[in-house]
Amino acid sequence: MTRSITILGATGSVGRSTLALLEAAPEGEFAVEALVAGRDARALADAAIRVQARIAVLADPDGLSALREALSGTGIESAAGEAAVIEAAARPADWTMAAIVGAAGLKPTLAALARGGTLALANKEALVCAGNIVLRAAKVAGATLLPVDSEHNAIFQALDARDPAMIERIILTASGGPFRTASEAEMRRATPESALRHPVWSMGAKISIDSATMFNKGLELIEAARLFPVPPERIEVLVHPQSAVHGLVQYADGSLLAQLGTPDMRTPIAHALAWPRRMKADVPRLDLAALSRLEFSAPDEARFPALRLAREALLAGGGAPTILNAANEIAVERFLARRLGFLEIARVVEETMARLGTPPVDALDMVLALDAEARAAAAQVADRLQAG
Repeated sequence: MTRSITILGATGSVGRSTLALLEAAPEGEFAVEALVAGRDARALADAAIRVQARIAVLADPDGLSALREALSGTGIESAAGEAAVIEAAARPADWTMAAIVGAAGLKPTLAALARGGTLALANKEALVCAGNIVLRAAKVAGATLLPVDSEHNAIFQALDARDPAMIERIILTASGGPFRTASEAEMRRATPESALRHPVWSMGAKISIDSATMFNKGLELIEAARLFPVPPERIEVLVHPQSAVHGLVQYADGSLLAQLGTPDMRTPIAHALAWPRRMKADVPRLDLAALSRLEFSAPDEARFPALRLAREALLAGGGAPTILNAANEIAVERFLARRLGFLEIARVVEETMARLGTPPVDALDMVLALDAEARAAAAQVADRLQAG
């Protein structure tokens, strides 16, 4: 049977990889219901035409006329604005890719979950900001939640959840980013261009900076605690510069199961797209002989305090992870705009967390209000650091 597909974040790196898999699949296997993007009307229209989507939606309403012009005569519907994005996410689809970066993806993700089906989650911020709300929504709707981040997808593949007591620990791997061996002085001089030069993965700007600071791994640590039946103290991070091993699970009998593959997002996306089966993906195969060695080391939390801050937020509970994520998004924006130093990203997050504490977030409106409050507080901290 043909499976209907919606992609939230269709023009980002994950969205483009998902589209590549759909275009390479046998005819009739998939039908695209909706494609959603942020501002790039031309790229969205091109993608919608290639896969013959029913509707293409931009988050930015200013791009609607350009989108309509690009889709003129194709029969593909077009819309724009926040309400249109949420409506597109709620349209009937068997499988939805949730890949809108940041807290902006929270409402569309919840709209997709509410109609059931399968949701492939690449937007880790949804679980970080509103983990209990997202998981509760999935349970109420009977939706299937599949992790797409390479590390969480690796854990999902290696995890035997039938007896959680037999799981000793799970290990997320991190490439270490472009500053893995850099001194503090070198990181203090870091520019957006140097921070965006990831040594292994090809990703969007925000995720690339998060990788450089290791906030990406901190967010993934919180996400893993939401997804898997393992307490936070048994979730670990190892730096693995080859990015061949994406996740490991240690069992009580001494077995250590790992998922390996080339650093290509099409592999975890293909796993989620075909689950519980598998599908062909035209990705480079991992050549262990050519790789010759695999290196692992503990992360340096003195130079990369993001992991410490994320673990503190996770253990504090309440709205602390929401604050951490919002402050980090503001700090990364400021750094990319050259209005904040690289090392000050973590300072903005830490000071914002200290200022706002751990207020409760039991409903979506509470999450959104705290997110807005944390962004305002983080902006004030960043202004002070820039002025000083």
